[in-house]
Amino acid sequence: MTPAPASLKQETLGNRITFLAWFLPLLLLLFFVDSSIQQEEAVSQISIKNVVFSKRNTSALARKLLQSTGDGDANRIGTACTKDDIVIFQGSTAPLPNGIPTYTVQIMNVCVSGCSISNIHVSCGWFSSVRLINPTVFRRQNYDDCLVNDGEPLPPGECLSFEYSSTFSYPLSVSSVDCC
Repeated sequence: MTPAPASLKQETLGNRITFLAWFLPLLLLLFFVDSSIQQEEAVSQISIKNVVFSKRNTSALARKLLQSTGDGDANRIGTACTKDDIVIFQGSTAPLPNGIPTYTVQIMNVCVSGCSISNIHVSCGWFSSVRLINPTVFRRQNYDDCLVNDGEPLPPGECLSFEYSSTFSYPLSVSSVDCC
């Protein structure tokens, strides 16, 4: 076997130096990206704990509805409450930092005859959220069955609101209620 010429040894050494010159910065970049992802995950774990029972997932008095004179609303036959007295508003809000869309939901009791409504069930499909929701405000019990306000009465004029994050909005509609 003949020894390799000096020019071939220099070329091989040059290739190794070039490889190291490219490889080391990529390795450092990978290390910094990995450490920043770990920090972001730690921060998101902390913020999840803050969001579980945040102030956004509580009931709030939105507005008082005017009482009609006589026996209820002029457009209503009788004074008993119905599931139509619960109105659901839903709209998109700013997405999460990772780009997942966020939606705000408001559920209102618009009964004008002073009826509190309990056991509000909402048709919600396979509702799920990346952002945690206070389960006493809104939770899915089964497919297409979500419970509002832990089944407790929602007084007239009161509003519950929460935010959820998902790749798409879920169609929400009232399926059943109990009148108090």
